Amino acid sequence: MSVSHQKSVEAPNPGVPLDLDWVHTVEFDPSTVDQSVQSLTSETDATKPSLADLLRAVSALDLTTLADDDTEERVRNLCARARQPLPPDLSERLGRIASDLRVAAVCVSDRFVKTALHELQGTNIKVATVSADFPSGLAPLEERIAQVHRSVEAGAHEIDVVIKRGHVHNREWQGLYDEIAAFKAACTPKIMKVILATGELQALEHIARASLVSMMAGADFIKTSTGKESVNATIPAGIVMTRAIRDYHRRTGVAVGFKPAGGIRTAKQVLEFVGLVRRELGERWLRSDLFRIGASSVLDDIERMLRSLSS
Repeated sequence: MSVSHQKSVEAPNPGVPLDLDWVHTVEFDPSTVDQSVQSLTSETDATKPSLADLLRAVSALDLTTLADDDTEERVRNLCARARQPLPPDLSERLGRIASDLRVAAVCVSDRFVKTALHELQGTNIKVATVSADFPSGLAPLEERIAQVHRSVEAGAHEIDVVIKRGHVHNREWQGLYDEIAAFKAACTPKIMKVILATGELQALEHIARASLVSMMAGADFIKTSTGKESVNATIPAGIVMTRAIRDYHRRTGVAVGFKPAGGIRTAKQVLEFVGLVRRELGERWLRSDLFRIGASSVLDDIERMLRSLSS
């Protein structure tokens, strides 16, 4: 079966009651994480890029445009790229392994959801949107919940919400849990991705505990960044988040997805995240129902590497 034929089979995360004892026991040693980063980077550098992993990454992409000056034409063009992410000549050269290759989703602002739905009808490509006062998450909670309702009403399949980072910095775990649980109630039955803005959380302990609380509150995915921070998706943050996902799965039996997003521009970065997910969570998590990559410009570099490998 080709990579593009993978189907979503995981059930949404129903969440669990907030367990503060569990949250408070979470700790991370920065030196241990650094060692894992070095090992992963060395392994990626020493290993020949895999055609299958590159195509798997394409099938996990959430092609994204969230610019203030977005237009209908830009969104239509993005949807066309989503339907056919690789040029026909390259797809033909790659053969069966790339047959019917599609990206996982297109992520656009609320006002373009209907356009994307129209352009992607008849495909399995999801339409995602950002909500809950993206990217700052600072508006009053009632207003952010209302935004989530509007995103659902617009018809989006997936809602990417942002947290109020102050909850994490102040260790207000109940406040963070209640906020995300309210978003989950507004999102249901849509898929909810919770954006942690890890570059602003800074401490590994903060990232780990915010990941865990988000999953307890019902996050179907935890996502690194909005793409608007000065520091976006990084391998250290990914290690911490995937280990939190592994811990949550061991204790609850629920598989939560992982989405690195922001600042991913090269095929090498993509392969590092694929390797990270494989190492920390296993092959099961490399399906598009549990692994997404928030990027758009990276597709050109993946195409370049695929051409090189298939020549």
